[in-house]
Amino acid sequence: MTSFSLFATSPKALEQLLADELSMLGAQNIKQTVAGVAFEGTLETAYRVCLWSRIANRVLLVLDTFDVNSQDDLYRGVKKINWFEHMKPDDSIAVTFSAKNSKAINNTHFGALKVKDAIVDQMRAKFNKRPSVDTEQPSLRINVYLHGEKAQLSIDLSGESLHKRGYRDINIKAPIKENLAAAILIRSGWPAIAQQSGSLIDPMCGSGTLLLEGAMIAADIAPGLLRKHYGFSGWKKHDPELWQTLFDEAERRKFEGLKTLPMIVGFDQSRHSLNAAALHIELAGFNGKIHLERREIADARPAAGWTPGLLVCNPPYGERLGNAEETAELYQNFGNTLKAGFAGWQAALIVSDPELGFRLGIRSQKPITLYNGALECKLLRMTIADTAFFIPKPKNRDERLAQIAESVTGSGDTGAEMFANRVRKNLKKLSKWAKQNRIDCYRVYDADLPEYAVAVDLYQGDKTWIVVQEYEPPKSIDPDKADQRLAGVLAEIPNLFDIPKEQVFLKIRRKQKSSDQYEKQGDNNEFHVIREGGCRLRVNFADYLDTGLFLDHRPMRLRIQQEAKGKRFLNLFAYTGSATVHAAVGGAKSTTTVDMSKTYLDWAEQNLALNVAGGDHEFIRADCLEWLANEAKQPYARQYDLIFLDPPTFSNSKRMDDVFDIQNDHVELIENAVALLAPAGVLYFSTNFRRFKLDTEALSDLVTEDITPATIPEDFARNPKIHYCWRISE
Repeated sequence: MTSFSLFATSPKALEQLLADELSMLGAQNIKQTVAGVAFEGTLETAYRVCLWSRIANRVLLVLDTFDVNSQDDLYRGVKKINWFEHMKPDDSIAVTFSAKNSKAINNTHFGALKVKDAIVDQMRAKFNKRPSVDTEQPSLRINVYLHGEKAQLSIDLSGESLHKRGYRDINIKAPIKENLAAAILIRSGWPAIAQQSGSLIDPMCGSGTLLLEGAMIAADIAPGLLRKHYGFSGWKKHDPELWQTLFDEAERRKFEGLKTLPMIVGFDQSRHSLNAAALHIELAGFNGKIHLERREIADARPAAGWTPGLLVCNPPYGERLGNAEETAELYQNFGNTLKAGFAGWQAALIVSDPELGFRLGIRSQKPITLYNGALECKLLRMTIADTAFFIPKPKNRDERLAQIAESVTGSGDTGAEMFANRVRKNLKKLSKWAKQNRIDCYRVYDADLPEYAVAVDLYQGDKTWIVVQEYEPPKSIDPDKADQRLAGVLAEIPNLFDIPKEQVFLKIRRKQKSSDQYEKQGDNNEFHVIREGGCRLRVNFADYLDTGLFLDHRPMRLRIQQEAKGKRFLNLFAYTGSATVHAAVGGAKSTTTVDMSKTYLDWAEQNLALNVAGGDHEFIRADCLEWLANEAKQPYARQYDLIFLDPPTFSNSKRMDDVFDIQNDHVELIENAVALLAPAGVLYFSTNFRRFKLDTEALSDLVTEDITPATIPEDFARNPKIHYCWRISE
């Protein structure tokens, strides 16, 4: 039989797992590459991977690789393939084109058009017919991946991504894809546990993805059996008899596997989630074989007759729950549930922050890095046994603050001389700069010394206030030593700034989770007024992780003030509306302020009232994504001369229907915002996602200017990646 060069893609960080799976499916010469896993095999191998791979996204039949130094090279490389071997002249095609580090072609849409033109021109020249384009279900889907100067031209044998098994209702959102769920189960040892008739329980089962992937693994069911269409279905070299043979074999294995399916159970507190799970179980053909029950997490227990096995779940991260304290409490309670009811079981859960896993109080194996979409997560695996239990300390933020306060009280030598000396040095330089530029609030210290991983911000109003933010120390630092150093910092601050300790506020800052900085942490409701660029702004030091004013955006706000005169200004994801205030003070003709939070819209209105009376100022409480999308579609869309767009990095708020990811979603977001720009209008787009890459190819019809260096203030010069900013116009 003919051997093919094949290529498979998978979610990030799963390449090794995919390579292992390909080996079991009979693939040869398997090699991991920058974009997936290359392998060789027969047509039967390719079919088996399409039908049986639990990890792959796509299976590509590689037709050729060639150098591309110009758009003509791409056209010629595609056209030299005899496409009549693969399709009829009047078939339909779709082209997927992606490029990385290419100097020749950086616009993916243009690259796809070139590929399409080469195929169409060849067919039209030979047969006086041309294939049509069908992006939904074409006869042949062509894939081109251009990395540097090397192009890989392939036929996509899979069609839709293989993670789409066919059992999920497309109208029901799920927080995890099917192939990631399968990977979690495989890495957690479920195949071996299932062979020993161990049970599978998901105590937070949601729409049932982990349950169904676990059932298919345990019953030896091919994940592709339910799919109605594959990319090879319209390919001329497709062998229907071979495919039917493999399909029939999979059906027989399913029939036998269902006879020995172990106990599989899902609990959830949400009736809506359980209804979704029940629908998916029915669509997958597991009616009566997976048990669902409505239970709170505290009541999750295996029945006496269930063989100990694997407890697996995708629990809420900070983004999918309330504030950080609520999330930490949920994980601590979950740990108590595991200790009380699941002795002898294996457990696996995927978390976005290892600190949350620590709250369980159960020691785990070395975490495995996975990606749920663009969000980096850790897979924690543990044995539920007394020897693995420990008491997390401190249990919550209040206890940690109490411990630090106690260690500071009565201390003499703080041991923080290095920190104090550096702050004095910074103050000598920055205070002169701040005075010259009339800046009352600025950053004095930002982890200048690795031993003292804190940020120190000075706020000057009718008093001087200092906000100390402790960054999460690296794992190499002894926690007790980190506490001791933080205690020294807090002891030195009042002396350095000649203020009482009551005017020093401590924030414990972990890796940002969506809108954690916006969540309320206290109820003191004590506000103070500071000045910035001729504006008066309210700040709160005790009730939130952030104060209501992002100091690093000071230059951007001042730029808005300078450009706003006579203009219509739109402030999206407005937070406390400080940019709106600057626009109004700068003489904006009108302002529109949009945010989802009533708390912050009220705060924004109060900020504006401190500075201007009357005027055309509109405050809209809405999901900015939804509001923008709706406004952009209106036949007479709103028009603005100046727009400020500073969205969160990631959000799965309780008030939002969809997950928002700045890297994946910024193109649509920017395009919708630009749709509201008046002629000669300007959009300022900013993000603090450090690994962010603006998709200039997708936005090639816009004028994008990276103005980041000009928006990083002097007090943040040590941290130039604090944010990125672009000036965008049509």
